[in-house]
Amino acid sequence: MTVHGIPPEVLAALAGAVGPMGVTVDAAGMTKYLGDWSGDHHGGAVAVLKPASVTEVQAVVKLCGALGLRIIPQGGNTGLVAGAVDIEARGAVVVSLERLNAIRLVDAGNFILQADAGCILQHIKDAAEEQDCLFPLALGAQGSCQIGGNAASNAGGVNVLRYGMARDLILGLEVVLADGELWNGLSGLRKDNRGYDLKQLFIGSEGTLGIITGVEVKLFPRPARVETAYLGVASFEAAVALFREARRGCSDLISAFEIIGSECIDLARLIDANIVAPVDAPVHVLIELSSGGAVDLRALLVEFLADAMEKGLITAALFAESGAQAKAFWAIREGLVEGQAKRGYHVRTDLAVRILDIPALIDQARRFVALEHPGWLPQAYGHAGDGNIHFNVLPPLGLAERDARTAGADITAGLYQIVNSLGGSISAEHGIGRTRHSAFWAGLAPPHRRLITALKNALDPAGLMNPGCLFPSMETFS
Repeated sequence: MTVHGIPPEVLAALAGAVGPMGVTVDAAGMTKYLGDWSGDHHGGAVAVLKPASVTEVQAVVKLCGALGLRIIPQGGNTGLVAGAVDIEARGAVVVSLERLNAIRLVDAGNFILQADAGCILQHIKDAAEEQDCLFPLALGAQGSCQIGGNAASNAGGVNVLRYGMARDLILGLEVVLADGELWNGLSGLRKDNRGYDLKQLFIGSEGTLGIITGVEVKLFPRPARVETAYLGVASFEAAVALFREARRGCSDLISAFEIIGSECIDLARLIDANIVAPVDAPVHVLIELSSGGAVDLRALLVEFLADAMEKGLITAALFAESGAQAKAFWAIREGLVEGQAKRGYHVRTDLAVRILDIPALIDQARRFVALEHPGWLPQAYGHAGDGNIHFNVLPPLGLAERDARTAGADITAGLYQIVNSLGGSISAEHGIGRTRHSAFWAGLAPPHRRLITALKNALDPAGLMNPGCLFPSMETFS
């Protein structure tokens, strides 16, 4: 008797590779692996495999290659673009890294940490903190996302301004290649100029070139002081001008600079009805500075903000007088994201433009929605310091979901046209996955297509690694 079209001898072989606890084929057991955090995307799989060692990952990949089974690598499954969900249900196996979850090494002297790819990001941050160090990658999903997925999707977050994207924080990777061989790129070296930097091929590749099994990251001294302020400004133009002044006045001590349109605050209240915005202004700004103990951050921030107020760049400012108050400030930024999800289906983007183009992006996007889709509610917020704006749009209450999704596709296409006209990117940090591959591919120049096609064909000639992700179809690049 076959299960999901797989003969019993094949199931037995898969179970042999990962052990009886490492394979799931029943519908109930597979459910959590076949849908994403947003609830927008659902897929299928013939089995879920959960290897518990690098050797077992190799065995799985070799076996799937021999059987011609497609592989969907999966970490914490917190992505938003269906990068780890086979929404076309084309007969793939999900390979979850959740059991490969050990921290291998914390070397505070060299400021290095090594971990299995399935290690949860928060556990890595906690392990670093125990050694009086900081791993600065900070995401809303850090309690459930995995470091391998962070690497595969080149995750961003609120600290990109100071510390960079995931690719800037990764020293080395260990990867099971599409033929099952293991490439070990863990060296602990900060500088290594011996030819191609192979790890960069896999960072941001979204599992299309191999399965990341180990990650080596940079650690930093844990800041002794952190200062947070919540500001009100009159417009997004003023917010960008304020950031420009902050970069000069506070230099590299800025760890975060977030902007929030006032329309977003009610969404945060859907998560916590007691949330009160610290300021009343069209645009809210969260700024955070951090440093060692020798720097008087409060004095620096007070002086900067006083000067900014004299110049008319800010209308109100409130300093966090405790860690609890700083956490309350950040709860607004984090809550608005959860609030959107609670409200239901909505258009979700993570656009990137040059910093000075942020006001134009938001203005053009708002006008487009108002003219073409009246009744829909724009929400603008994001990491202004790196040009990453989440311009999301909520459907009118009561609109049928089928109609909302149809209109949502048109809105998304219109927003992509706007960001492309500004020379920006349709993906600042979420990746391409399966929901954006057509738009991604259509926007590539021929040389770009040729280069990524060559890489895919060289490293995964059979096309078994995460098919449908990044590339619109097998036929597109064969």
